[in-house]
Amino acid sequence: MAHRAALSSNMEDYLEAIFHISAEKQAARAKDIADRLKVNKSSVTGALRSLSEKGYVNYAPYDLITLTDKGKILAEDVVRRHETLKDFFIKILLLEEDDAEKASCKIEHAISDKILDRIINFVEFMEICPRGGQEWIEGFRRHCENGDTSIQCANSIAMCLKDLNKRKDLIHNSPRETVLLEEMEAGQRGKILTIEEHSDIDHRLSGLGISSGNIVEVEGQNTVANRIGVKVRGYHLSLRKNDAAKISIELYK
Repeated sequence: MAHRAALSSNMEDYLEAIFHISAEKQAARAKDIADRLKVNKSSVTGALRSLSEKGYVNYAPYDLITLTDKGKILAEDVVRRHETLKDFFIKILLLEEDDAEKASCKIEHAISDKILDRIINFVEFMEICPRGGQEWIEGFRRHCENGDTSIQCANSIAMCLKDLNKRKDLIHNSPRETVLLEEMEAGQRGKILTIEEHSDIDHRLSGLGISSGNIVEVEGQNTVANRIGVKVRGYHLSLRKNDAAKISIELYK
């Protein structure tokens, strides 16, 4: 997990902007940053000088701006906090995307690692727990839209019991499909079962707090570079195929 540097929320916004612009264009210009953050160029110049002095960006007037290794680590952490919060607000609290985006921008700078991990764990728990899942979320949506629904509790309990029995039969009677991460296609999701012990990928993932039980989603395959892009615990990772072959996954239908 990235070390949280003592930077202001404003400076973290600059690192986040440079990260996203660089992902699109390989490098950023002061004008790109000013346009993205809706600030004037003099403000950008002052911020870049400060970040350069602290070792987070490579900056010279009229030149391209890039993140240093130190800056990239912190920028990735800011992006992870932002996307984790946004996913939580949209998927669990069912907020509109614009509201979720605005709230994430404000909270991402203040949230602690412990609370962020709890949010990630809660979302994962909701996805794998038979008492939760999409039906539970839809019930919450109806509650938000219609107000107090306690009068329907008896019917809801009956429906839950019926659904639990259906899931129980599915678990006992249907074999779980297990694949290697390298075999998964873009858009597929599953739960990590095992990671080859003492391997390089085991050390890398454990350093990020990723282990068996975490949910992984494949974002894309790069056959030319022989890599696979995944999202897990809020991190966007690019893994070599031979490393992905060391990770077994219980595939979600």
